[in-house]
Amino acid sequence: MVAQRQPLVVDTIELPAELDVGQVFVQIQVSGICGSQLGEIDGVKGADRFLPHLMGHEGCGSVLAVGPGVKHVAAGDRVVLHWRPGAGIQADPPKYRWRGEPLNAGWVTTFNRHTVVSENRCTKVPAHINPDAAALFGCAITTGFGVVENNAQLKLGESVVVFGAGGIGLNIVQAAALLSASAIIAVDRFDSRLELASELGATHCINSSQVDPESEISKALAGQPLGDQPLDVFIDNTGVPEVIELGYRLTHRQGRVILVGVPRAGSAVNLNTLPLHFGKLLTGSHGGESEPARDIPRYLRLLEQGRLRLDRFVSARYPLEEINTAIDAMRNGSTAGRVMIEL
Repeated sequence: MVAQRQPLVVDTIELPAELDVGQVFVQIQVSGICGSQLGEIDGVKGADRFLPHLMGHEGCGSVLAVGPGVKHVAAGDRVVLHWRPGAGIQADPPKYRWRGEPLNAGWVTTFNRHTVVSENRCTKVPAHINPDAAALFGCAITTGFGVVENNAQLKLGESVVVFGAGGIGLNIVQAAALLSASAIIAVDRFDSRLELASELGATHCINSSQVDPESEISKALAGQPLGDQPLDVFIDNTGVPEVIELGYRLTHRQGRVILVGVPRAGSAVNLNTLPLHFGKLLTGSHGGESEPARDIPRYLRLLEQGRLRLDRFVSARYPLEEINTAIDAMRNGSTAGRVMIEL
């Protein structure tokens, strides 16, 4: 990314001359595009002081070489690339150059065919795992499942609203279904995403661009066998203040409101904080607090048992040269699941 609110630039860069302690050189096969990258481009968190820089934090590739001290991966391994820290060394970020000037990068980037990442941003997976599926373990799956397990701590028979059914939201729906939530209410502006949410386990789907979501959520929770069901968990993937306020209003006195989406810098949310003193929870999520070295092997077992549905989760693929077209497709809702970049 060279400038905020502008198309990404695809160009040739100069790699570091040698690997430093804890660094891993990876040839990337496929990268997912996460909604957080759209937030980076749009400047949701404010001015970006690291421009220009490389992007991407969810991918799959093959290790070509490792630097001194690396113990958890070796040349030839298939690895998942993830932004949450895992096992191994946290190395210094690599020193790339572009057009004769320094080019910034963090501990992992995936929108490049060859990348230097920190050892603790890559986790070895079996060679037979499909690259698309492996890439999704870099963020979409680990974040979505982590939000349900670690942040919401959803229990059997509880109800949950998932507001925003993009890549992470769909996996929140899927995780809630695996945990046997009683009502899983998916809300989004695009019918294609809601159709996929229904396939992945949503019991109710609401298009917020066509109906009032508050009244429809209340209807979905009404008329249960034991009477009206209180809302236990509300998970917001949008970062829109009005949606956060809605979730806070709808959850019961000991309900949990989990914020995955990040509100735009300078925005404000208006809340009566009194319920927080009596058991209501309002908290932000940081990648679902996932631990890749622990969680990826667990979730891979679900995939291999056929209990984790990824067959329709990838909805579009683009070459790296068309990454801006891929980003546009995510913005206009023409893609339901994850958009992948093939490198």
